[in-house]
Amino acid sequence: MEKFVTIAIFNFPHEIIILKSILQNERIAFFFLNETLVSVNPLASYAYGGIELKIHPNDFKTVQNILDKLNNNLNIV
Repeated sequence: MEKFVTIAIFNFPHEIIILKSILQNERIAFFFLNETLVSVNPLASYAYGGIELKIHPNDFKTVQNILDKLNNNLNIV
C-alpha cells in the first residue's frame, strides 16, 4: 500500500458510494484513507484532510477516466 497514490479527495462518505461500487466491479485495487474517521465524525472531514482515494499508479489512467465520466454525467438542477 506504500506505493499507492492519491487521485481524488472527497469531503463526505456519501460522495464515494457509487465510485466504490464501480472500482470494485472493475477489479481495481484501491482504498479510501480516512473513510471510517469521516464516517464517524463528518464534521471533522476538513481536519483529517477529507477521504483520499488511493490507487496503484498503474491504474491511474483508468481511474481518471472513471472519475471524468462521473463528473461529466452529474447534472445539478
